Amino acid sequence: MSKKRIVKNYDALSEETLTQIKLEYPYGFSEELITYPGPNGEKVSALYYELEEVIYLVRMTKKEAQDIIDDDEDYDQDGNLNSDFIDEYSGDGEESEEEED
Repeated sequence: MSKKRIVKNYDALSEETLTQIKLEYPYGFSEELITYPGPNGEKVSALYYELEEVIYLVRMTKKEAQDIIDDDEDYDQDGNLNSDFIDEYSGDGEESEEEED
């Protein structure tokens, strides 16, 4: 069975998907963009992001990708994902429950 493909703008993604993308690309994603021909033959750039059941093509230019990271408080000045964010979201939640014991 082929996966569903969804083309979306970054701002239109759910918070959960944005978190997953950040964890997948902790050093930003401007260098990870692909290009493909749009419906009118124009060149479109996007971030290819594959999940278990769906493939996202997240439309953005290289400049937009850099601006997203620059403006996101979850990334530091060097464009790296903050370790606090990684610690909070990369686990499956079991660690935080164990800490409460």
